[in-house]
Amino acid sequence: MSRAYRPLAVAAAGLAFVVVVVGAYVRLSDAGLGCPDWPLCYGQPVPSDMAGDALARAWKEMGHRYLAGTLGVLIIALAFLSWKLRRSPWLATSIVALVLFQATLGAWTVTMLLKPAIVTAHLLGGMAILGVLTWLALSQFDDFFSAPPAQSLRVPATAALCAAAVQIALGGWVSSNYAALACPDVPLCMGQALPPMDFANAFHVLRELGQTPRGELLSREALTAIHWTHRMFAVVAVAVVGWAAYRAARFSRIMGISVGTLLAVQFSIGVANVVVSRPLALAAAHNAGAAALLVSLVVLNFFAFRAPRATHPVLQVNTP
Repeated sequence: MSRAYRPLAVAAAGLAFVVVVVGAYVRLSDAGLGCPDWPLCYGQPVPSDMAGDALARAWKEMGHRYLAGTLGVLIIALAFLSWKLRRSPWLATSIVALVLFQATLGAWTVTMLLKPAIVTAHLLGGMAILGVLTWLALSQFDDFFSAPPAQSLRVPATAALCAAAVQIALGGWVSSNYAALACPDVPLCMGQALPPMDFANAFHVLRELGQTPRGELLSREALTAIHWTHRMFAVVAVAVVGWAAYRAARFSRIMGISVGTLLAVQFSIGVANVVVSRPLALAAAHNAGAAALLVSLVVLNFFAFRAPRATHPVLQVNTP
């Protein structure tokens, strides 16, 4: 039983990454309402009574649900083994609680017709589960890592994780409001550094998709404000995460280069999405890049805050 725990933790973290990426693909391919009911699809566990595009959208949505359901089963098994083996039981239990809340958000996403606040919260819930599962999996391999003098990494690692979380939330708000092409040019927005924007309606949380709180159509200025804010905070996130990558490289070249490379790739994909008008593959890759960068920052925080228990190193550690 104890031998199964480590591979199960790694498998759960890996599947969580897949679920996040597939969920983003479902949303970006306009299949989020491919099944108008929940948890079944048109009252069936396997969609079949439709044809063409409707069937394809239904299968995308149900495929995501089945993957998420499989992840839920793995997490429940992890929680059971955690209590049985006394390995981070409360952490595993908190992940179960997150999964239950995430399932509720998934149901609300459908029943509330893609309300932006629910869709964004659903994205953040998936990212949170991925991050905590990554931490749990890493904690099972403490005996494989040496303990670098990483206490001075705590501030940059925490700041980088917080900046990435805010940027992911802003990116989710862009996606859930279909504002990805509100600024069609780079680096300016419609040829201006400060285009006309409506922040009040843009970031009003309690409203329907595409509408203001008063039920009017959401203006171009509001969509521009959403996109512009995400773009401007990207500069902050790049600076903070880049600083963390630089500091991390002093202790482990592998960690520093990994975080820095993922950051550069993610920024480049974001720019490319605007330049080539956000094709589906690039948009999905942007979400996958965010998830990968989040995982790398969780790893960085793990080594900043948790000390391994053994002495044989796997990571190359440099003496500053």
